[in-house]
Amino acid sequence: MDVIVIETPQLGDRSYLVHDGEVALVIDPQRDIDRVEAAARDARVRITHVAETHLHNDYVTGGFALARAHGATYLVNAAEPVQFDRQPITDGQTVRVGSLTVKAVATPGHTHNHLSFIVDDGEQQAVFSGGSLLYGSVGRTDLVAPADTVGLTHDQYSSVRRLVGEAAVDASLFPTHGFGSFCSSGPASGAGSSTIAEQLAANHALTDPDEDHFVRELIANLTAYPSYYAHMAEANARGPGPAELAVPESLDAAELGRRLADGEWVVDLRQRVAFAHQHLHGSVSFEYGNSFSTYLGWLLPVREPLTLVGSRKDVENAVRDLSRLGIDSPDTAVGTDPHGLAPQARLDSYPRVGWDGVLAGRAPEDTVLDVRRADEYARSRVTGALNIPLHDVLPRLAEVPAGKLWVHCASGYRAGIAASLLHRAGRDVVHIDASFHDAGTAGMPLDRTGSAPN
Repeated sequence: MDVIVIETPQLGDRSYLVHDGEVALVIDPQRDIDRVEAAARDARVRITHVAETHLHNDYVTGGFALARAHGATYLVNAAEPVQFDRQPITDGQTVRVGSLTVKAVATPGHTHNHLSFIVDDGEQQAVFSGGSLLYGSVGRTDLVAPADTVGLTHDQYSSVRRLVGEAAVDASLFPTHGFGSFCSSGPASGAGSSTIAEQLAANHALTDPDEDHFVRELIANLTAYPSYYAHMAEANARGPGPAELAVPESLDAAELGRRLADGEWVVDLRQRVAFAHQHLHGSVSFEYGNSFSTYLGWLLPVREPLTLVGSRKDVENAVRDLSRLGIDSPDTAVGTDPHGLAPQARLDSYPRVGWDGVLAGRAPEDTVLDVRRADEYARSRVTGALNIPLHDVLPRLAEVPAGKLWVHCASGYRAGIAASLLHRAGRDVVHIDASFHDAGTAGMPLDRTGSAPN
């Protein structure tokens, strides 16, 4: 048995191609299935089976499209209310994939109908746990409905214990979530690989002997998650088609200028340093990187017209990333010179500083705006700072005080997005592009863990 890992760091997930040298099973593929197909070609194996551990909340699946493209058997829990033909599979059922035996194990918790798969070649086992047992953690349990969270958390506690009981102690563990995905219930261990034995020794879901304590602690530590999660499971139940990865023809200067003038969403993919220095008036900064699609999908009303502006490479990558959220074929303007892209449009800029710049330039009446999550703010914060998490900046724009705003986050990335959104709304902003870890050393007064001001 060989397991090929297909990373999607942009969403903190992994997909898997599991094969015996001739035929392969694919588990939890992302929508851009060309990566899976390339891995299968490189391994010289045929894809005969595709399996879903659950209806995903954080991405649009490629499972349906991949199975159709290869005439593969599509394994989906019989209890899932899907709108397409699939091979229903239930708890305890086994399927042969070449010389491999694949056993489904019901592991409710992350969702009601979650399955894990134990794959055995007669000598070794591999456990594919989806959003159930993660490295050092488990999948979050609050994505289905608020009324279900407590029950699902109890289910999660029981499920992971049943799973490790059914698997070999030396089995390798391959979760889908836990590599930065908001589907994790807490920070994962950061490990790149693990085994059932290692999780038995270190995973809090397996080491905490008190189920009620585990449930209370997990729920108390759940944090905000992207708003687009509400639509993903529904999209996956319909059987989504393949990703549309072609980059549309670049807009001409007149059309880009019109979109800016009409207040449409024009997203600049350049580095936040370049954006602060000079950008098209009315555009917003979502620097391309691993967090790009998560925050764009979380913050912007993506059913409205969307235009991506940036280098050919960044635009191509952004189109691929957004397709995983079901955002297909956004318009583009390829280029990195704002004036060249729309000569008639107004150019804009705003200051960008480090913590020393805050200490030197901030007036007493100015507001320090902290756009980190509420849990980050509660642990440690600049004294007197106002907390409006990034995902709440647009809905709570009326709560943002007048006057100069010094905007910060943990690293500068989220603050760059927030500063651009506020600047687009006509606010006077300064982007603090610095690590919050360095704020105290730089001389900023801090309040630490304890009761945080509202």
